Amino acid sequence: MEVRETHYLYPSALYASRTPTTVSTILGSCVAVCLWDKELRIGGINHYMLPLWNGNGLASPKFGNIAIEKLIERMLQLGSQKKNLVAKVFGGGEVIETKSHFHIGTRNIEMAETMLRELGIAIVAKSVGGPNGRKLEYDTDTGAVRQRMIQKTI
Repeated sequence: MEVRETHYLYPSALYASRTPTTVSTILGSCVAVCLWDKELRIGGINHYMLPLWNGNGLASPKFGNIAIEKLIERMLQLGSQKKNLVAKVFGGGEVIETKSHFHIGTRNIEMAETMLRELGIAIVAKSVGGPNGRKLEYDTDTGAVRQRMIQKTI
């Protein structure tokens, strides 16, 4: 049996590789964008916490606009052409019961959808929003994503 690389993706991080890897992560209000190059059969994924970097402090992949840009850059460094990339978007749940009206999950989803549309990268699948978190496993060589919903416990 072939031994497969595995990688756990922490919040504010991204991962892309030519080596077939199963990347796992857990999302609440965070969003993960999975990019896959259908020609080279390589993929990458990010995990961001907030939608927009406001220009203060470090331009970190903690922010959606930076995380998506950096992931595309990394895919291009691996030899991808933007025209061959497709995206899958996950997360953005409203998992925290709060009186605030920040709606971080919804804003994170909107950031991914808007940026990918503006960059001409098709979203071929998505599972976003709702009250629950998600556990993802993404295979970078096939573009396949397995998702398990995480039920709230009281």
